[in-house]
Amino acid sequence: MDTLLAPFLFPFMQNAFLAALLLAAPTAILSCFLVLKGWSLMGDAVSHAVLPGVVLAYILNIPLIIGAFAAGMTCALATGYLNANSRIKQDTVMGVVFSGMFGLGMVLYVKVQTNVHLDHILFGNMLGVGAADLWTAGIVGAFVTAVLVLKWKDLLLHAFDPAQAQAIGLPVGWLHYGMLAILSLTIVAVLSAVGLILAIGLLIAPGAIAFLLTREFRHMLMVAVAVNLSAMLGGVYASFWLDSAPAPTVILMLTGWFVLAFLWRQWRNARRESAV
Repeated sequence: MDTLLAPFLFPFMQNAFLAALLLAAPTAILSCFLVLKGWSLMGDAVSHAVLPGVVLAYILNIPLIIGAFAAGMTCALATGYLNANSRIKQDTVMGVVFSGMFGLGMVLYVKVQTNVHLDHILFGNMLGVGAADLWTAGIVGAFVTAVLVLKWKDLLLHAFDPAQAQAIGLPVGWLHYGMLAILSLTIVAVLSAVGLILAIGLLIAPGAIAFLLTREFRHMLMVAVAVNLSAMLGGVYASFWLDSAPAPTVILMLTGWFVLAFLWRQWRNARRESAV
């Protein structure tokens, strides 16, 4: 028993488990909306676009969260403007914008003399999170969760039928850009734990898994949170014994959950067809 509880005895592991607890719910709930709305690539774009904001914030000696949020919103707004004022499709616009922002971040980073490792920005450093990172994750996570839970019906209608949402008087503009702001905030919250590249895993996989396993949105939210929580806590715990980085281990566990959910759905479909 003492051996099984060994990971909980180290302060850095305790912080990693706490970070996992704080981030599991908001990323899982947000992922459900992103999956239903078809914003998977938008999450990828914003997560990559955060890099130049982080570097500029370091240069200006301001909190990294400010630079990251500003860069994420700039990317989201630029994507929306270009999509509305050109014939180019949204996925093409996002590809151009996020690759350009990520390239700008890389160029800025190599010009700055800093002791901050690029690997920690790109892939996170869950074992190195401190009190400030945990406070950021907790405050942002609580805010994001509260907004999504309180406004889930409006956001769900806007995701499925924006025209109907506008017809009944919902502020579709506020809902659209509010979702973009929430996405940027969430990426800021997970930045120190899983980094820019792996953040997209937390923002897409839980919702995709729950979508395969459920038929009602309420159940989808609950399953997504449960799956994400198990993967994050299990990934951190497994990384201790595997001597691996926690963030990639978490993403691997989410991938395993997705494969199992897909196989289960295929088995259910095959069983129904044979019954008919």
